[in-house]
Order: sequence, then structure tokens, then C-alpha cells
Amino acid sequence: MQDKTLSVSQPNNHDPRRKLVARLKACPPHQAAGLLARIDAPLAFEALTDLNPSFTQDILRALPDRQRQAITTSATPELARQWERNKSFEAGTIGNFMEPTYAMFRPEITVDEAIKKLRELVKIAFITYGYVTDPDCKLVGLVTMRDLLLAERDARLADIMLRDVFVFRPGMSLSEAMKLSLTRHYPVYPVCDDSNKLLGLVRGQAIFEAEAFEITAQAGSMVGVYKEERISTPMLRSFIFRHPWLQLNLLTAFLAGGVVALFQGTIDQLVILAVFLPVLAGQSGNTGCQALAVTLRGITLGEIKNGDARKLVAKEGMLGAMNGAPIGVVSGIAMFVIASAQHSPHALALAIVVFMAMVGACTISGISGALVPLTLKRFGTDPATASSIFLTTATDVVSMGLLLGLATLLIK
Repeated sequence: MQDKTLSVSQPNNHDPRRKLVARLKACPPHQAAGLLARIDAPLAFEALTDLNPSFTQDILRALPDRQRQAITTSATPELARQWERNKSFEAGTIGNFMEPTYAMFRPEITVDEAIKKLRELVKIAFITYGYVTDPDCKLVGLVTMRDLLLAERDARLADIMLRDVFVFRPGMSLSEAMKLSLTRHYPVYPVCDDSNKLLGLVRGQAIFEAEAFEITAQAGSMVGVYKEERISTPMLRSFIFRHPWLQLNLLTAFLAGGVVALFQGTIDQLVILAVFLPVLAGQSGNTGCQALAVTLRGITLGEIKNGDARKLVAKEGMLGAMNGAPIGVVSGIAMFVIASAQHSPHALALAIVVFMAMVGACTISGISGALVPLTLKRFGTDPATASSIFLTTATDVVSMGLLLGLATLLIK
């Protein structure tokens, strides 16, 4: 008996459906659509039902009309209608994640009648809750499986249902839905329009999967790797995705190099400053990245409200100064020791320059780390995309400019 149970629970590596689903999950939507276009429609339909509903919609949009129609024909009527309805909602909204609602009941039917209907429904769908609606399909209540099990068989659903059900709106963004669901953790959420008409269901797992992908994609976006790029993306397409950002990064690097060139005379006279240029750039860069990470997290989770941006920028600037001061003291002492060992007459002045430059660079880096993503978001750009490129430019220019500029003013 134990062997039989184990054999059922283990995945069948030779199952065409499982293999197809695994391949689809490893591809961006346009590649997945190209793969499905060469697959029999019934098998393609079965594979799509195992994917995140939002990803399924992306694939269906990328399919040619003929293949999409063939797959839709293979679907159940409920699922075909749901797919058609989901098309009307923008990508990244809850409407894109909806599944059909099979377990819909009228409030006047009995528990016994609902159970008999459920016995047939569980053969074609995974049922978590029963939804009680009026003749206009407006949601009036929800019934849990536990209540059905414990209630009297002749009791009406109207007497045992839960009222004031929490619902999502179809136009709600994924991040907003995630924030609302963090304290609820329901397995399934009903989706209703403004008149409370039940449109479909969204599984908590589906939105958590999508949000997890968005968060993991941020690291790549910050250095110019597109969210749709996967391990299986062809080399040429990956090159096209990444190379423009590297060209932009090169341009900003020239800008930082130009700042150094402006103070070439100072460096020629005080070569020791060249030793501390990467130290300042590295420390201020790390300070900015810390502020950037916190800001991106706040944007993703919807924690930054109207009016919070100015407070966040001020806070990160203060933190930059607080962190820069002790680091500046240590760096200043190191400069004094090295300059004294070289018998420089400007050892103390150089130490003060390094301290002031470190505090100033870390302060501005903290401000930039918060300001860059907030500015990108305000102008309608993905705040994760290329944020690190702009931040690196700001920290390099400021740190090098401060060190060389202060040295020119105080020593030369």
C-alpha cells in the first residue's frame, strides 16, 4: 500500500502535459506562444490550465488568431468565457488573474441540495468555497466547506452563509491586492465589479507567484536585464535586451571620468588623492544602494503614500550623513597616516578633506538612492529599470567631485 501511495505522489516525468508545462514556465510569453502553436490544441489547453492565469493571458495574446481559437474551442464553456472576459483588463491587474466560478448557489437552496451539486462540480474543478448569489449574479454571501459539513441538511444557505464578503475589484493592481491580502491569507478571493456582480475568482497562490516574480525581476531590471528574459532566451535576443543599457552605463562613466579630468592638475600635485577615489566611490555607492533597496521595497509593497516621498528623501539623506561621519573619521585617519608616512606637508588638511568629502558624498548618495526611483515612478517609468545606472553616476560624480574640489580649494 505504501508503494502505491508513493508512486501516485511522485511526478510522472514521461507525462507530455507535465513536460510541456515545465517548458512553458521556463519561457517568456512570446516563446511559449510559439511552442504552443506547434502543439495539438487539446494538449495545449490542458497545459494552459496548469499555468498562472495571468501568464496564460499573456500567452493567448501572443498566439495567432487561428491557434488561439483552436485552443479556446477545446476549453470548457466556463473557462472560455472567463478567458474572453479577462482580455478586457490590463496586464498586471486582478482581472487578468481570474478563474471561473463554478460553485454558485442561490440563497434559498438547502445544504443537502448544495452538497449534491458540489459532488458533481468537484469532478471538473477544485472547489474551495461556495458563493451565494442573487438572480443578477450579485454576491450576497459565502459558504465554507466546514459549514456545509456541520449544518443541518434541510437548512437554507441564506441561514449559514457568511455575509459582507471581502472581494477584489478587477481593475485593482497586483501590488494593491497583495497589500490587502497580507493580513487575510485566504486561499481564494472573489472578484466583483462596482455593482457587486461576481466576475470570477483569484487564487492567493496566483497573485503571490506573480508578485514574487516581480520582486525577483527587480535585481535584473536595476542593471538592464528585462523581466521577460529567461535562461532559455536566445543569445541574440538577450544581447538586444542588455546592450543598450551598457551603452548608457558607458556614457555615464565618461561623465564621471570628465569630473576627474577637470581636476587633473590637483591629482598631479597630490597623487595620494587617487588612492582614496575608489574608497569614496565605493562607500557612497553602498550607501546609495541601501537607500535604493528600501525605496524599491516600499514602492513594490505600496507603503509610500502621497506626501511620504519628501520625508523618505530627508530620512535617507540624514542616514547617509550619520553613516558617513564615522566612516569619514576612519578614512580621514587613514589619509593622515599615509600622508604623514610620505612626509606630505598637507597631511592634516588632506585628512579633513577626506572626512568632509565622505560625509557629503554619503549624504547625497542617500538622497539619490531615494530620489532616483521616486522620480522614475513619477514619470511613468519602471522605478527598478536602470535605477542603479543613474545612482552609480550620481555617487561617482559627487564623491570624486567633492574630494578633488575640496582638495583644490583647501590645499592648492
